[in-house]
Amino acid sequence: MNGKFPQHFLWGGAVAANQVEGAYQADGKGLSTSDLQPQGIFGAITPRTAGDSGIKDVAIDFYHRYPEDIALFAEMGFKCLRTSIAWTRIFPQGDEETPNEAGLAFYDRLFDEMAKYGIQPLITLSHYEMPYGLVKHYGGWGDRRTIDFFERYARTVFERYKHKVKHWLTFNEINMSLHAPFTGVGLPQESDKSAVYQAIHHQLVASARAVKACHEIVPEGKIGNMLLGGILYPLSCKPEDLLETQRQNRDWLFFGDVQARGYYPAYMQRFFRENGIQVAISEEDRQTLRETIDFISFSYYMSGCVTADPAQYETARGNILDMVPNPHLASSEWGWQIDPLGLRYLLNVLYDRYQKPLFIVENGLGAKDRVEADGSIHDDYRINYLNDHLVQVAEAIDDGVEVMGYTSWGPIDLVSASKAEMSKRYGFIHVDRDDAGNGSLERRRKKSFYWYRDVIHSNGASLKTRS
Repeated sequence: MNGKFPQHFLWGGAVAANQVEGAYQADGKGLSTSDLQPQGIFGAITPRTAGDSGIKDVAIDFYHRYPEDIALFAEMGFKCLRTSIAWTRIFPQGDEETPNEAGLAFYDRLFDEMAKYGIQPLITLSHYEMPYGLVKHYGGWGDRRTIDFFERYARTVFERYKHKVKHWLTFNEINMSLHAPFTGVGLPQESDKSAVYQAIHHQLVASARAVKACHEIVPEGKIGNMLLGGILYPLSCKPEDLLETQRQNRDWLFFGDVQARGYYPAYMQRFFRENGIQVAISEEDRQTLRETIDFISFSYYMSGCVTADPAQYETARGNILDMVPNPHLASSEWGWQIDPLGLRYLLNVLYDRYQKPLFIVENGLGAKDRVEADGSIHDDYRINYLNDHLVQVAEAIDDGVEVMGYTSWGPIDLVSASKAEMSKRYGFIHVDRDDAGNGSLERRRKKSFYWYRDVIHSNGASLKTRS
């Protein structure tokens, strides 16, 4: 692998505010949509009442323990840490005129701590949460006024952190709103397609406004989108399977097309027409969308297959999406198919399509780790998974793909988004907490901690091609 990764490749890890910070009402923070999903993004929406509690309320207490965690990331040699700003720490209800200073000050401290070790922040503006006040009083992203509230929030944090943060993302896995509308756009799960696509349109316009604001306020900075990289293969070489695969891949590539090209593609116009979907798009919206992103970022965990006759096949649940399993691939404990070559394929697909720099901002293996009697954790399965995916990143770079960096998902154990579990562990760092919320929160280095440290130190030269 020696020499394949660029000299200034941004190695690191990725977390999200609502999965690590805890302190869910500290220092003036308001309720977010995530706070109303105590069992994860596929669980029921539960109103908060006095005295109730959920595992995300404390999570791994990153809000208070971040100096310890940043020091551990620095020990691994992180060049970059992706995290998110909790919108409700800055604007607790979402529609305030004045931001919450205590929330702004927290992120000042966090970014200053990262700067001590030379770790660059990669900051997501909205990662699977928004102020519940905007859902309750405005209907979430279904209301155009939310565009203005988001722009106010974005401009506030750009101004505040313009000297500390140079890499930004707008919405985490923006395409997931098609499958989990409450998590993505604050709409009820049973919302019809017209309502969901209208809300998505408002979010795309807001994203473009944030891009414009970032270019104005942080001229030397870069801002990208973030896609759930749900790449799909045809199950067979039947032309019908190939055409259906193209259609389903376009379901999520559409979001990249709008944000990278600046307009709605023709295939979506036909999709809207044939499905009776009505989306109000003004001429001003069309002009706004022309403000395009600087780079494409995405998550990649698994691939899947598509057939024009899916009724005869069982599906496998992945990260949000249901897919027909690939008979040639193994699966994780959670049924996610493991496909390192798919990452190389996806990198080439995205680079061919957009000709913009790419950033892999989530990739990792969720597994049940075992702590040995001596306190050690031998997670060779995680090492093998990450090694094999990074080997394929190196191959894609050799193919000519411009890759900015790689931030593995969950460098420290966190609360999973899908089911709000601690037992589904991704980290190089173990956190002593279980699904019931019991544990000391003590941090412990796993075997993969030292492996990833060597990968970063060698700029990928320590990776091994395995048969």
